[in-house]
Amino acid sequence: MEGSDEQTASFGEVMRRLRQDAGLSQAGLAAAAGIHARQINRYESGEQQPALDVAQRLAGALSVTLDELAGGSSDRVKLSGTWWAAWQTFNQGEQVIATQPVGLNQYGSTIQIEALERSTQNERGGYLWRGELRLWDGQVLMGYYAAADGNVRSKGTMYLVLHAQGDYAHGRWVGLSYDGPVVSGYATLAHTQDAAEAVMAKLLDAAPMSS
Repeated sequence: MEGSDEQTASFGEVMRRLRQDAGLSQAGLAAAAGIHARQINRYESGEQQPALDVAQRLAGALSVTLDELAGGSSDRVKLSGTWWAAWQTFNQGEQVIATQPVGLNQYGSTIQIEALERSTQNERGGYLWRGELRLWDGQVLMGYYAAADGNVRSKGTMYLVLHAQGDYAHGRWVGLSYDGPVVSGYATLAHTQDAAEAVMAKLLDAAPMSS
């Protein structure tokens, strides 16, 4: 039927766009979804549409919902770009707020993140690092980081709550320090250095005073 052909073509266009947004080749998507690469070409060309179980695997591989795969609207916040991070770090027991630019590359619900420069405020705590975050329910970022700077062995986790409009995120990091023990502090992400520092200042002002 003519209407069915239009719907199939629309699905193929949506699937191709989502695959390209995720940075995947047809072969890469096929491998991630556990199907043959020729099927991806058939779906994108409009020759066929996937069965429900295959569509679920495709959506999972693309980190999108079934509704998004079918062409439904998405309210997923877009996070790719250069941001600024502010970290509550410590140097010989003294608090130091370290800031550095970070790059975010978003593929569906997965965000690759890495420090673009070392922080100048804390040489020991401002090393280069990279990691990965997962966006949950459009409001929570959870993931890990690991040092990518010479002999630095620090690594840990991040939990950040995203502002409703995606302007900034704030939360905590927990990780292994230079000296070995597990340490923790506040963390913020924002589009500018001043904004990241301002959000950090609010967190510190609201923090309970230690006795």
